[in-house]
Amino acid sequence: MGQQLMGILPMLLVFVAFYFFLIRPQQKRQKERTQMLSNLKKGDKVVTIGGLHGTIVDLSEEKVTLKVNENTRLVFERSAINSVATADDAAATKSAE
Repeated sequence: MGQQLMGILPMLLVFVAFYFFLIRPQQKRQKERTQMLSNLKKGDKVVTIGGLHGTIVDLSEEKVTLKVNENTRLVFERSAINSVATADDAAATKSAE
């Protein structure tokens, strides 16, 4: 009985280490990303996964339309948004400069 426990214990410790160092943080990041994508709204300044900066002018369940300059509007999948900086954050950053 003790010998079997000693054989299983290292594998159990490796699994616990993998869970806390790899699986759990990845699940947390995925949850935060899903929440960020669901909280998108018009006027948010965003960066796409391709590095394109723009402001959301229209959005639906699947698509986001970004205004990148006065004459250009591009349509992306919602999942193509990498990060968000709301208008309040941008104003705070600009006033700090």
